[in-house]
Amino acid sequence: MKATIQGKWGELLKTELQNDYMRKLSKFIALESQTKHIFPPKPLIFNALNLTDYHDVKVVLLGQDPYHGKGQAMGLSFSVPENFPLPPSLRNIYKEIGEEFATPMQANGDLTSWAKQGVLLLNTALTVEESKANSHAQKGWEIFTDKIISLLNEREQPVVFLLLGRPAQSKTKLITNQQHKIVTAPHPSPLSAYRGFFGSNVFIKVNQALESFDETPIDWLSVIR
Repeated sequence: MKATIQGKWGELLKTELQNDYMRKLSKFIALESQTKHIFPPKPLIFNALNLTDYHDVKVVLLGQDPYHGKGQAMGLSFSVPENFPLPPSLRNIYKEIGEEFATPMQANGDLTSWAKQGVLLLNTALTVEESKANSHAQKGWEIFTDKIISLLNEREQPVVFLLLGRPAQSKTKLITNQQHKIVTAPHPSPLSAYRGFFGSNVFIKVNQALESFDETPIDWLSVIR
């Protein structure tokens, strides 16, 4: 794959990267890359882990699949580079944040500022073929990202898991330590946002949980600055 994981995550996942399933996954991606466009670019595959190291994680915002349009995927769930139009789910996330904090969200789609505050923007699959959603699902990535969630579950320092939609909420089985907090809501996509995502106050709830852990809340409005 020729992508590296830095910091404590690199230490914790070193053995995992050498497992047979990851070797097969790496070969699959290399073969696919010969004839197809694979996103995100190789240096950004582990961007979420490299921006938010293990001991810095305060919140996990779990997505499913990288964006499959050219130039969109940047290795962070829900995030796109600032010069791209907002994807529908992110637009709805911003709408909810704007309502919760009474501040209209006129922001670009780059969520790096959240990652630097301790929000692990993790997708369950970390690569995708251009124009083919979920094309790299069930190829091994889910085993790897489940391991990431399990490692966080083992941590003594509490984590808030923000799980939006049923696929993300299926990961609750991995979160067994009671010191952690799970916040759930329907997915923010246009298909489900009106079924309970809007008005859920999940971002306020995440911050309330962080404050109960004596952690600094996330400045969700940082993206508009």
